Amino acid sequence: MPGLDQPLELARALIRCPSVTPKDAGALDVLQAALEELGFTCHRIMGNNPASAPIDNLYARLGTNVPNFCFAGHTDVVPAGDRESWSDDPFSAEVRDGKLFGRGASDMKGAIAAFVAATARFLNRHPDNAKGSISLLITGDEEGPAVNGTRALLDWLGENNEQIDLCLVGEPTNPERLGDMIKIGRRGSLNARLTVFGTQGHAAYPALADNPLPRLIAMLGRLTKARLDDGNAHFQPSNIQITTIDVGNEASNVTPAKAEAAFNIRFNDGHSSDSLGAWLHEQFDAVGGEYKLDIHVTGEAFLTPPGELSALISDAVEAATGRVPELSTTGGTSDARFIKDHCAVAEFGLIGATMHKVDEHIELAELDALTDIYENILERYFSDV
Repeated sequence: MPGLDQPLELARALIRCPSVTPKDAGALDVLQAALEELGFTCHRIMGNNPASAPIDNLYARLGTNVPNFCFAGHTDVVPAGDRESWSDDPFSAEVRDGKLFGRGASDMKGAIAAFVAATARFLNRHPDNAKGSISLLITGDEEGPAVNGTRALLDWLGENNEQIDLCLVGEPTNPERLGDMIKIGRRGSLNARLTVFGTQGHAAYPALADNPLPRLIAMLGRLTKARLDDGNAHFQPSNIQITTIDVGNEASNVTPAKAEAAFNIRFNDGHSSDSLGAWLHEQFDAVGGEYKLDIHVTGEAFLTPPGELSALISDAVEAATGRVPELSTTGGTSDARFIKDHCAVAEFGLIGATMHKVDEHIELAELDALTDIYENILERYFSDV
């Protein structure tokens, strides 16, 4: 497949689409054209959950046989931020000093280009891959609310009897060097807003008022002193971070009628959002008084135990880089939290040191090496089925 077996030009074409969530800006059209040239059947699936903006997504499959090996990722990116701080236009995809610059180069348009190039190389040697299918599951809603993206795609797969058997997500998993780390799970994330109610009054007459602030402080104190667990073989300890305290009181001689705080819990697989919600109510009930707790969960903790998929990726990484990657569950959340309900899933991509930053970039040599790794994964996977 001339041209498509090299990832650079497709990566540049994708970066030139300013696909800041929820805008697609033509990114999926660019990707679909490349995949159709390789023979993929493409489906565009619109996520229309009214809780967020409508989002265009893409599912592409090459072949009808099983098993179906899936590459998953996202074409949406975070905003460029202060454009004047960038060395070049963040969406110009400049190549300089052996590096590709641009928003999304690392997270994760470079990996998507590597998906395509690796598949093209695999097809050059195996034009009729009778042993199975290759698919891409690409969303435009990973950096945003993630309501109309991968979840909408997975719903569509179920409605259309499409089954994926293994999935590799191309998130930038490597901290410093390509081959450092494979993600085999993620911690859960619980966001909460605590509102404590009282009665407004004059600060000089506390008996005539009910100041909610001492109770809020006591409740938060219970959180900061708590140790949820000590971690386990695959997860670091769960942690609680208070992110804001809000009173909005402009008068120093008035006690407020209510006080609010927000916090986040990153939790391992020793907990669930339900068990943590119950624990939080226990802590706050122990302090007493009227309060309201609003909880929003962006993902439960999950683990793909070391096995076929992690070994497949690890062996390919070691063959290309000489490094044995760490199997990790660190970091934030990713769309793997949705895919894990459908098949075994792991994550491996580029180096994440510059993702979301000014002058985001990747080394061209690392883009080529990632393509080699993805190609090697396809070779190993389909040679064993």
